[in-house]
Amino acid sequence: MAGIRSRLCFLALSLLSTVHAFYLPGAAPHDYHEGEPVELFVNALTPMIAGHDDAKLKSLINYDYYNPAFHFCQPEGGPKKQPESLGSILFGDRIFNSPYDIQMLQDNGTCRLLCIENVPPHDAKFINDRIREDYAINWLVDGLPAAEMKVDQRTKEVFFDMGFNLGDDEGEFAETPALHNHYEIVLRYHRPRPDVYRIVGVLVWPTSRGGPQVAQPEGEVDCISPVPPLILSETQNNTVRYTYRVMWNESDTAWATRWDNYLHIFDPRIHWFSLINAVIVVVFLCVMVSMILVRTVSRDISRYNAIDLSEDVQEDWGWKLVHGEVFRTPQNPMVLSVLVGNGAQLCAMVAVTLVFALLGFLSPSNRGSLATVMMVCWTFFGGIGGYVSARLYASMGGTNKRRNSFFTATIMPTVVFAIVFLLDLFLIAAGSSGAVPFGVLPFGAAFVELYFVLSSLFASRAYYAFGFLALTAAIVALTTATVTILFTYFILCREDYRWHWRAFLTGGGSAFWLLAYGIVYWASRLSLDSFSSTILYFGYLILLALFDFLITGTIGFLATYWAVRRLYSAIRVD
Repeated sequence: MAGIRSRLCFLALSLLSTVHAFYLPGAAPHDYHEGEPVELFVNALTPMIAGHDDAKLKSLINYDYYNPAFHFCQPEGGPKKQPESLGSILFGDRIFNSPYDIQMLQDNGTCRLLCIENVPPHDAKFINDRIREDYAINWLVDGLPAAEMKVDQRTKEVFFDMGFNLGDDEGEFAETPALHNHYEIVLRYHRPRPDVYRIVGVLVWPTSRGGPQVAQPEGEVDCISPVPPLILSETQNNTVRYTYRVMWNESDTAWATRWDNYLHIFDPRIHWFSLINAVIVVVFLCVMVSMILVRTVSRDISRYNAIDLSEDVQEDWGWKLVHGEVFRTPQNPMVLSVLVGNGAQLCAMVAVTLVFALLGFLSPSNRGSLATVMMVCWTFFGGIGGYVSARLYASMGGTNKRRNSFFTATIMPTVVFAIVFLLDLFLIAAGSSGAVPFGVLPFGAAFVELYFVLSSLFASRAYYAFGFLALTAAIVALTTATVTILFTYFILCREDYRWHWRAFLTGGGSAFWLLAYGIVYWASRLSLDSFSSTILYFGYLILLALFDFLITGTIGFLATYWAVRRLYSAIRVD
């Protein structure tokens, strides 16, 4: 036996020597060599929350980087759109190439002229308005977003805040915003082995440099001497000179951990406190429901089953009294089965998406991967929704199965399409890059950890705490199921058999709290001046509440359906 074990150990070690590491799709590093071109891509301009504590989001409209009103420098031959995922397009990304000329480890400290643009008065007003709304410029280098280095005032930790301001409207520029037209670009690189370099950080310090235009030799620019800021006049033409300087800094950060500086939690205690609070609540509910179902229901079942059958008259009471009515067909069984079927489809979509996220497939470097996976899962899980809807409809005595299948497959997508289509019209009217091309519309959104999810959706912040999200989703599902079962038991004890719709509405009641929280978030964290932004926010909020209503309503109904069948199958009915 010892000889066999030694041979097995030797075989295992030999197999381990043949194992090779692999990267998840779309997450492999790019190895650069000195002098190799490094492409800088530009993305849509997005509104951001300013750095101070009382700052609010002022808009929800995204704008193309090459929107003619901005007058940004264009690459030779015109901008070329880069390939993007479906989810990236739906969430407003519009990625193009740029005229910035960057080579690995080159141009360290050399200031270069990018272009000189003429900005007329009406476009100057457009730019100034976007500066006052705290719009941010978004660049991408090797899959990493350009960021500004900032310090968290609570924890004093240094982090990278994605995007950088279009201009400055604070302090001395409060009345007349200053446009940032010079960019100090610092690229951090890591050297895993000799003559091989990997980009692990992209930092940009924008500044405003105005004053008279001094003639300089071709390609040489003075970007060090102090000059007044660039103030765009809204009454006359403006000349804007865009300049940049590239610097390279070696870093100890490995490529695999380069996102750590970007994914910053402003108050990590919020996650833990909310999670612990939710765990306490769900444990309390589970204990309470268990006490009711195990002690009270077991006692009732034993008492019912112990009735002497020899007696001529037997009197039922409590929930047993409605045993002949509890499975009677409820009102509008078609509508109920369609809602439950669509809710089951959404539940499967959320569950599988969370599994992919926990396994690391939804890396922030794969832009739009979350939305893409959710829509693909929604499409493939149509069979689950159809099966649950048809099975429930048949169990409630429904006979028109074709109509049930048709409504299950069409009503929910039609409602979502109608809402998003109307919102898309507002985006098109506002000239937003977030306007979706007709035919391709979003169908899903996350619904838990509301503050962080809403910040991710509306404030252009990356969301990555999928472990917390999965735990919170599990807690929400368990809480919904236990609360709905408990309330249904109380209904049956009152000798009321009409539990079907009440179970669904009780489970879906959390959607109204989500809607209320969204209103609080709008009042406390947003300052939307335009009518279009307000309509967009509440339109997306209604969609989130609708999805939450279907998901939690389905969880509550199916849990109650299972509990009621188990309950009445345990008693003797004569």
